[in-house]
Amino acid sequence: MTDSAETKKEPILDFEGKKYVITSLPEEAQKLITGMRVADAQIRFQNDTLKVLSIGRQSMGLKLKELLQDQETVEDN
Repeated sequence: MTDSAETKKEPILDFEGKKYVITSLPEEAQKLITGMRVADAQIRFQNDTLKVLSIGRQSMGLKLKELLQDQETVEDN
C-alpha cells in the first residue's frame, strides 16, 4: 500500500511553455481553464458530428447514384 506521506499529484496547467499548479491559481483563472476544457470537449464533439454527417451524406450520394443508374436522363437545351 501507499504510505500516508505520499500525496496526490496536483493538477498542472501547461500553457504557452510554462507550467502552473491549477489549484494555486486565482479563481477566475480556474474558471477560465474549466471553460476552455468545456470548449475543447464541445469542439471534439462537433468535429465528430461533422464526420458522421459527412459519411452519411456520402452514403446517401452512393445510394442515389445506384437508384439513378437505370433512370432516363433529360437532354440540356
